[in-house]
Amino acid sequence: MTSVYERIGGAAAMDKAVDIFYGKVLADDRVNQYFSGVDMKTQANKQKAFLTMVFGGPNNYTGKDMRRGHKHLVDRGLNDSHVDAIIELLGGTLAELGADPADVQEVADIANSVRDDVLNR
Repeated sequence: MTSVYERIGGAAAMDKAVDIFYGKVLADDRVNQYFSGVDMKTQANKQKAFLTMVFGGPNNYTGKDMRRGHKHLVDRGLNDSHVDAIIELLGGTLAELGADPADVQEVADIANSVRDDVLNR
């Protein structure tokens, strides 16, 4: 079985998706406050590596685990509604890029599988 990474188009699609996704995130008042002061080029590169890994592509991710990477955001109020918004924006981005609805659902399932870690529960 091919990975969702391969099915959505590999590295080129991942690069495009993350760039579009962060444009949506920064425009969305539900979540954009968590990115103020963040170097978005660095953030996008980390996200590309992370999503590539969790979607079944090459593992070149060297960032923090989900708990350590988001603890400071939880301390600032990050909660389920914010995670829901991020999943919605990512799914919308993938759908906009022509991803199959089953792949969009698989991505949502992957994101939901780390929800408790992201929210430090």
